[in-house]
Amino acid sequence: MSISKKQWAAMAAIVLGGALAVAAVLLPAGHEDHDHANPEQAEGHAESRLVKLTDAQAAEAGIRVARAGPGVLRPSSEFPGEIRFNEDRTAHVVPRVAGVVEAVPVDLGQQVRKGQVLAVMASTALSDLRSELHSARKRLELAEQTYEREARLWRERVSAEQDYLQARAAREEARIAAQNAAQKLRAIGADEAAPALNQYALRAPFDGTVVEKHMSLGEAMSDTATVFTIADMGTVWAEFIVAPQDLAAVRVGERVTISSSALNETAQGEVSYVGPLLGAQTRTATARVILRNPRMAWRPGLFITVRVLRPEEAVAVAVPASALQAMGEHRVVFAAVPGGFEAREVRTGRRDAEYVEVLEGLEPGTGYAQTNTFLLKAELGKAAVEHNH
Repeated sequence: MSISKKQWAAMAAIVLGGALAVAAVLLPAGHEDHDHANPEQAEGHAESRLVKLTDAQAAEAGIRVARAGPGVLRPSSEFPGEIRFNEDRTAHVVPRVAGVVEAVPVDLGQQVRKGQVLAVMASTALSDLRSELHSARKRLELAEQTYEREARLWRERVSAEQDYLQARAAREEARIAAQNAAQKLRAIGADEAAPALNQYALRAPFDGTVVEKHMSLGEAMSDTATVFTIADMGTVWAEFIVAPQDLAAVRVGERVTISSSALNETAQGEVSYVGPLLGAQTRTATARVILRNPRMAWRPGLFITVRVLRPEEAVAVAVPASALQAMGEHRVVFAAVPGGFEAREVRTGRRDAEYVEVLEGLEPGTGYAQTNTFLLKAELGKAAVEHNH
């Protein structure tokens, strides 16, 4: 059957009308879905940064809320160092007279008092010195008697003035000789009197600890040998090395904090010395802190960390370092919001050992989680994994 032109026109009109109707139905539906996609994504994104917790749950987890506000930072620089003996209170004891060791009543590591006997030696040189002193004093005694007699006879006009003057001169010479002999004994630290003329008692110069001992019973010692090292451990030196670029931050009088990984304690002090020269090999300078050591905890040879505190700096917003958590390449603070805590990305600035300056992302007066924020980070990560699955 052939189709007329009128029939073809009617069929085309019917097809076109159907296409327009389908388009009219589909097009609004597609636009409606597109318009509602962004709000849903935004809501999901907001929920991914929210940790839902009640006030009771937060308190039970030990999460304390604080208000963001201004703070004071005390920046610091850290340097490696070592505890050393205080050389100003360390004595290298020498006998100052040659002899043979007869007794050593002290042991290595023993605490000694000033004047305590460290060793007893027998010395022929000391015997000669004591004999010289005794002889000089005998001569002085005789010269005193002669002078008194000649002075009396001269006053009575019995003897000549010349005899009196000679007696007086002899007395002065004997007095000088006795003083000289006594000074020789004092110069070597020997007592003027002893159980034996040749006995020499080596004594501690001050209160301290025997840290070195180099003599034994029967050993012959020279007058220049270092036989004991006595150190007063009540104070020690905390020495640390400073690179040239850090010298401006380390000055005499700066406050420091000293710590050691081997000790569960810290100490405070001040820089007492900064070396004027750089070492030829290390190209660093040596700085020193005189550290009080009443409990003998800081022992020479102990490796330490010296934190030099710089002047205080006021900042607009500061939070404890414990309040910050790393989320990828960013740092976040958990702001307190109704129903829980929201992770907010922040930009940080200066810091010290305890606090960090917040430049952006946390307004003054905003409540934030100050403690146990790692729990919030863990919960946030858990929620993100559940959301992806």
